[in-house]
Formats: sequence, structure tokens, C-alpha cells
Amino acid sequence: MNTPIKKLILASSLTVALIPFTGMALADVESQEMTELSQSVQISTAYALSPFLRAHDLHVSVKGNKATLNGKVEDEVNKELARQIALGVSGVNEVDNQITLDYDYDAKAVSTGRSFGEMVDDATITAAVKSKLLWSKFFEGLIIDVDTESGKVTLKGTVDSEVNKALSGSLAMNTKGVVALDNQLKINNDKPTVIDKTVKTINTAGQDITDSWITTKVKSTLMYSGNVNASQISVITNKGEVSLTGSVSSDAERALAIKIAENVRGVKRVTAKDLMSGYLLIAKPF
Repeated sequence: MNTPIKKLILASSLTVALIPFTGMALADVESQEMTELSQSVQISTAYALSPFLRAHDLHVSVKGNKATLNGKVEDEVNKELARQIALGVSGVNEVDNQITLDYDYDAKAVSTGRSFGEMVDDATITAAVKSKLLWSKFFEGLIIDVDTESGKVTLKGTVDSEVNKALSGSLAMNTKGVVALDNQLKINNDKPTVIDKTVKTINTAGQDITDSWITTKVKSTLMYSGNVNASQISVITNKGEVSLTGSVSSDAERALAIKIAENVRGVKRVTAKDLMSGYLLIAKPF
């Protein structure tokens, strides 16, 4: 075989042999680019959800393990917050923080309409209020419409008394993030018929409300409540009897925690002798 043909065969063989490695290299590059894009989206989404940064026009790019930040904020605190959020994303080990300070920068004036973060906040509030009403023993079987815009909650539907209308408003207002309430609930004074009572009895009997369900719902309701520090309260349920233990900052917070637990469907009794309020936690002098 002459030399030119040998060279051609050798070159062709090398090309064929390198194809899998070239494909692997391209796949690695594409995978790295997707990872960097995902990291950029995570950081940008965190900025959109942050009440301190959502109105700012911030830009993020990630290359390797380094995130580069651009944009304007009005103070050092928000610039540092942006850096810390970026560092909190998995795989980002370095931040080139090119965000500039403009002490006259008015982020609210730049933004128009509700931001993504504000819409998420409103949706979260709506879900929390709906859950509290759904889990409440006083609103079983009722359909109450909940809508939230910029922290203002609107309630629509019917309840059976002024007391329950007021209670629904209290549950809504005592939810994290709620700043105002428009309680449009109407009172339906029609007494339930025998059929209504029978259906409700059957439905109630058919619901197996377990202790674990009660514990979960009490914990969640406490967590959603704006005036109770749920992280300091432990909840245990035994045969429908709820025991609250831990610490709260005041007698008012303690009373509210008990009231919240009593309101949950399936709760027969609440004991809170080991739920200590602030002044009880202060050791007496010798």
C-alpha cells in the first residue's frame, strides 16, 4: 500500500476514533452552560422574591463558580444582601459584585405594577387564609372566596352568624403579610334543615381526623399566624387533645396560640400549662 493511501486511512481512523470524545466534550459544555443558566435563574428569582431587592433592576450572570452582579441599589445593606443571596446558591463560590450605589435611587419609581415577588406574596397569603378557614371547625362545609392584592385580603361568601364573620376576619388579619381586610361575607340566617343536619353528621362521621393530622394543622396554622412565633412552640396531640409546650414572648401571644389551636377541626381540648410566657421565663432573684 502506497504512503498517501496509508496516511488517508490513518487520518480517517483518527477522525472516527475522536468522534465519541468530541461528542462527550460538547455534552460537558452544554451541561455546564445549563448549570450556569440554572444558577443565574435561581439568583434572579431570589432577588424577585426578596422584599428588599425585588424593585431593583439587577442583572446576574454565572460563569464557572463565579456570579457577576450588575445594577443599582440605594445602600450598602442591599448590595451586601445581593452578594449573600448569590453565595447561597449551590456551586457559586465567588461573587464579582459590580452593583453600584446610588443614594438617590428610587426603586419604587422605576417599577411599574405588581412585581413577580409581590404576586407570589399575595398568592401565599391567599393560600394561608384559605387553609386556616378550611381547617377551622367553625367554617366546615362553607365556601369562602379569598382574594389578595398588595397584602389586602377580600373575603366573599356566606357564613351563618356575625360571630363567624368576625372570626373569619380575625383569622385573615392574623396571617403573615396581611395589611388590610375587606370582609364582604354575608350572613345567612336560614336554619339548617333536617336533611342538612343529617348530611353534615354523615360527612363528619366519615372523616377520620387523626392525631397526626391535627398536629400538622395546628403547627401550620401557628406558622401562618403573624402574631405567634411558631418556631418556639411544640405541638403534641393525643386522642384529639392538643398539648402546647415551649415559650412565647407575652401572655397575649400565649392566649392567641391557645385560641388558634382550639379553632382547628378535630381538637377536643387544649392544654398549655407548659407554654411559658416571657415574664414566667425570667428567673426570680434569690
